[in-house]
Amino acid sequence: MHTKTINNNIGISAENGIVYPSKIMLDLVDLKKVYPTPKGDYVVLKDLNLQVMKGEFVTIIGHSGCGKTTMLSMIAGLNAISGGNISVLGKQIKGPGPDRGVIFQSPSLMPWMTSLQNVLLGVNQVFPHATKTQRTDIAKYYLQKVGLESAFHKKASELSQGMQQRVGIARAFAIKPKVLLLDEPFGMLDSLTRGELQDILIEIWNKEKITAVMITHDVDEAIFLADRVVMMTSGPEAKIGDTLNIDFERPRTRKAILEHDNYYKYRKHLIDFLEH
Repeated sequence: MHTKTINNNIGISAENGIVYPSKIMLDLVDLKKVYPTPKGDYVVLKDLNLQVMKGEFVTIIGHSGCGKTTMLSMIAGLNAISGGNISVLGKQIKGPGPDRGVIFQSPSLMPWMTSLQNVLLGVNQVFPHATKTQRTDIAKYYLQKVGLESAFHKKASELSQGMQQRVGIARAFAIKPKVLLLDEPFGMLDSLTRGELQDILIEIWNKEKITAVMITHDVDEAIFLADRVVMMTSGPEAKIGDTLNIDFERPRTRKAILEHDNYYKYRKHLIDFLEH
């Protein structure tokens, strides 16, 4: 007899007696990062466990130096794993890959290339069998989504910091990653530009529903964007200290969130954790 059971809490399905993860997109198991120093090993992360579900938006907060960026760069495959493992859809990662898109604090564009050429760099690699027209259409579509339809042919060096970050967002979404990794992408921007880009990011994310993991120092940003806020303990030997589910309906507006009874409870919870 055909049976199927699902445990929604951990996302494990059992079908015909076979147990497999059905909803876990990103799985960090007993993750460890050690840097050797002349005085002995410096343990940045230890026994760090985190599961991110398909289509979930997780924000990560913690004190400076707690290893948030180290963890994100390990997920991206840019930093070697000292212990434990990281898998995407059950497949262990081995270095960088197109299944993970990254938006950095600084967009790292090729300054002599146009916005379109910068986005096409990734698109051409990920979709080599598409026609040139199809690849160009993909790049243009995401540049339009971030409000840069008038800047396709402007060189990156001619763009403001905020516009450069828009190109970075377009580039990351355009490669259609399974997981989007964001390392404080709005940290260097003024508050007005920051708010605009948060809105653009979440608008595209609402449509694409790509699993997202974002580091931020900003408690309000963490609450506004996330389904779940993950709090990291202070290093060394940092791990996950607490998690907070954000039960606001999507799509969200800032006004609705600020007027919601739970907003200040969530905010207090996060600030209390950071102050301990």
